Amino acid sequence: MNDTMNLLLWGGIPYAVLAIFFVGHWWRFRTMKYSWTARSSQLLERKVLRAGIILFHVGLLMVIGGHVGGLLVPKELTEMGGVSEDMYHNVAVVMGTVAGLTLTAGLLILAVRRVGNARVRAASKVSDFVTIGALIAVVATGMVNTIGVQILGEAHDYRETVSPWIRGIFMLQPDPALMASAPAAFKIHALAAMLLFAIWPFTRLVHAWSVPITFPVRPNIVFRRRDSVAR
Repeated sequence: MNDTMNLLLWGGIPYAVLAIFFVGHWWRFRTMKYSWTARSSQLLERKVLRAGIILFHVGLLMVIGGHVGGLLVPKELTEMGGVSEDMYHNVAVVMGTVAGLTLTAGLLILAVRRVGNARVRAASKVSDFVTIGALIAVVATGMVNTIGVQILGEAHDYRETVSPWIRGIFMLQPDPALMASAPAAFKIHALAAMLLFAIWPFTRLVHAWSVPITFPVRPNIVFRRRDSVAR
């Protein structure tokens, strides 16, 4: 891959994705405020949904925590704290595998429910299936990196390549050469993640920013039976 392509993929596209992510959220909130919702299908089916949601969100929180620690915390800081490279690698692989498998199980349950349940499928939008596809791509490539590369293959120290590349993006000092030297599996995972962030503002994923802090003090919603209203 030539320098121009590396510059585009790892120096230009990340900023384009960030622009779409932030501007897209602003546009969605300003023009389609009432569509800012998870569009829950709980009324259509809840038993399978409950299992999938719990596994998905527990796994997701674990994965986010691992990514924050592994990508945003410099290697030097963990070493100063007495965490050796071998110790960090072993913990990261074990916890990453547990988190990834939990997330994968939840996502597969939700995906099968979305496609296999006729009522849920009929109430779904195209963006719902695109979102599931993007999530599957991100999770699948992440599991390939964790199990296929770090455990079964030749382990790669991503804190020497991927991590400083990401920090450089946020510090406005991108170094495409760092990501260009990473294994292909890590590059594909990064591209899948950027695709997910690019479509985020235009899908139900926006509900992630809606923290229900007013839920305990909201008034109850009163429902009346149809036959009682008729009387």
